[in-house]
Amino acid sequence: MRTAIVTGVSRGLGDALVTELLAHDWQVVGLARTTPSRVAHGSYRFIRCDLADTATLADTMLTAFEGIAASRPEAVCLVNNAATIDGVGVLGALAPADITTAIAVNLVAPTVLSNLFCNVFDDDAIERRIINVSSGAAESTLAGESLYCIAKAGLEMLTRSLAAEHSSGRFRAITVRPGIIDTAMQAFARTQSKTTLPSLDLFKGFHASGDLVAPDVVARKIVARLVIAPVEHGRTYRYAEL
Repeated sequence: MRTAIVTGVSRGLGDALVTELLAHDWQVVGLARTTPSRVAHGSYRFIRCDLADTATLADTMLTAFEGIAASRPEAVCLVNNAATIDGVGVLGALAPADITTAIAVNLVAPTVLSNLFCNVFDDDAIERRIINVSSGAAESTLAGESLYCIAKAGLEMLTRSLAAEHSSGRFRAITVRPGIIDTAMQAFARTQSKTTLPSLDLFKGFHASGDLVAPDVVARKIVARLVIAPVEHGRTYRYAEL
């Protein structure tokens, strides 16, 4: 038995990853704030979870993680996929609460879950993997999306820290920059004003030029190349490499 824990499964890439993992006979535990509208599946369990509530996140997920460990899976994979661009706007015009929520969902929650994962799944008999879903925004500043950029840069450092601190041959931590995906986040960005999002034309250009890739296409590549196949510990994989 192989089990994947995927965050942000209510739509977009997260929902597509669940579909693809189930097609490869993985057991899947999905986390999201809102319940996805998917057909019931015997290998899928959904847990309603607000990733912004980082103070209670570990306690909320401990029983589920321990239950997976007790089932003695041959492999377990945590995919830190959930993200938000709430808090879009230039520094100097952001509400403190929006800053807190954006960094919590995009960076603190993946760190809390990765910490819990390493604590619970400490048996070298199990093949373990953490996949952090990042973005080119981790190194290329997008004016008006500073919170997203800051968090994604931190997420990539989380991967490198995991690789530095956990050297077991049966544990791997990696980052993936999945490219420009046709998701609700992209659509939301295109609705903003240039005052709020000075990089607006970039997002409109992605859409107009047909550069956006369907979530299911990206999910197939991620599962085949990064979940199932061997990977290099601590590495950042880009969409073109999948």
